[in-house]
This record gives sequence, C-alpha cells and structure tokens, in this order.
Amino acid sequence: MTKAEQGKGAVIVTGASRGIGAAIAEKLAEDGYGVVVNYAADADGAESVVSAIRGHGGRAVAMRADVTAPDDVADLFDRAQQEMGPLAALVNNAGTTGEQARIDEQDADKLARLMQINVVGPMVCAKHAVQAMSTARGGHGGSIVNIASIGAQAPPGISGFVPYEAAKGAVVSFSRGLSNEVAPEGIRVNSVSPGVIDTDMAAATPGANEAATSSPLGRAGRPNEIAEAVSWLISPAASYVTGTDITVSGGL
Repeated sequence: MTKAEQGKGAVIVTGASRGIGAAIAEKLAEDGYGVVVNYAADADGAESVVSAIRGHGGRAVAMRADVTAPDDVADLFDRAQQEMGPLAALVNNAGTTGEQARIDEQDADKLARLMQINVVGPMVCAKHAVQAMSTARGGHGGSIVNIASIGAQAPPGISGFVPYEAAKGAVVSFSRGLSNEVAPEGIRVNSVSPGVIDTDMAAATPGANEAATSSPLGRAGRPNEIAEAVSWLISPAASYVTGTDITVSGGL
C-alpha cells in the first residue's frame, strides 16, 4: 500500500454497524481516513456502512471482533493496520445500556457483562491503540475518542440506568487519566458525552423520547451531530485538546 493510498491512516471505530458508530465511520471516511468498521454480530449492518462509504469514494473495511475478547481485539488491530495502514485514531463506541431495572433488581452476571462491554473493552482497545501510535514505540502519535454519555454527569431522567450511567462515568475518568499518561507520546485522549440521540437503541428505551424533548433544544440529537464532534477531536484543529469531555446533549 502506497502512502497516497493510505491517506490519513487508519481509524478503528468499534460498534460501527449502526447508529452513532455508523455515522462516525462515514464522517471519518469523508475526512479521508481509512475506516475499519468493527462489529460483533451485525455483519450485514457493517457491510452496509462499508458500501455507503465506498459509494462516496472512501476507504473502509468491515472487521468482526468482540471487544470483550482480548484475542479478538489483538487480531482486530493487527488486521486493521495490515489492510488500512498505520493507525491514526481509535473511536471506542461499542457499548450497551444493559438491563433497564432498579439496582435491587439487577442480575449480577448481566452487570458484569455491562462493565466488560462499556469499560473493560475500551480499555483493552486503548491498550492496543497506544502500542500502535505511541512515539515511544515507534508510532506517529494519534488520537483516542471514547464515547461516554450525558448520564455520567447529568442523568436525563430515564429510570433504571444507574449501572449504565456509572459505567459511562468510568469511561470519562479513564479518558482523563489516560490523556495524562500518554500525552508525552503524541497521543491525545478525549471523550464525547451524547445526550438522547435518535437511534434504534433510543427508540427501544422507554422514557427516552420524554427525556429528549425536555432538553432546552426540545429534541433528540442526530447521530451525525456526534460524528461531527468526534471528527473535530481527531482533527489537527483540536491539536491542543486532550483530557476533555465534550457534551453533545441539546443543553441537558
């Protein structure tokens, strides 16, 4: 692969087969990156995102990997760089809201799974991203953006999501701490905290529509509005921004 073919380098977007992840993948491809559309189960959705990107002249490939499986993650990063060039950025988007229930009604195994997907998975992905991008390891620097949630700081009033909100709070804290750890190695780390966004996940969540309309802007956000924030954070325009959480919530 020539330097021209590599463009701006590779970006891995986890959980990119639909919703916010798909919008981020399409926007970053538009920005000139080679995008790895990661998915765990929805192969058709991932291939649809790849087709849309290629249809607009972008570079993309779908790659299956479960972010809770360390071997899957290691293989994902190896294949991504082999096929798309040096890693320029990681967007940790894969996540789950878990079971909507009061804490006294939560299942312990489901809580563990929630934390594995929303917290441990992004950490393992970040581990491999740092190994690939760190200037101390021969990399060229880069950016990590972790998708958190407004629930981490100002819960939007949807009952039954305390564990999810706690997990996303951990994502914000992790982003801040990691930013300090790897800044000297040319890696910036930030997070984006969406409010209620118009996705299939939100449509299936009781109370989401009411929470969205209670925002000062009076509506749910659009996936592309989150993608724009991620695009800016990865771009040179945000070269002095690290350890920051950007809230995109319509004022909640």
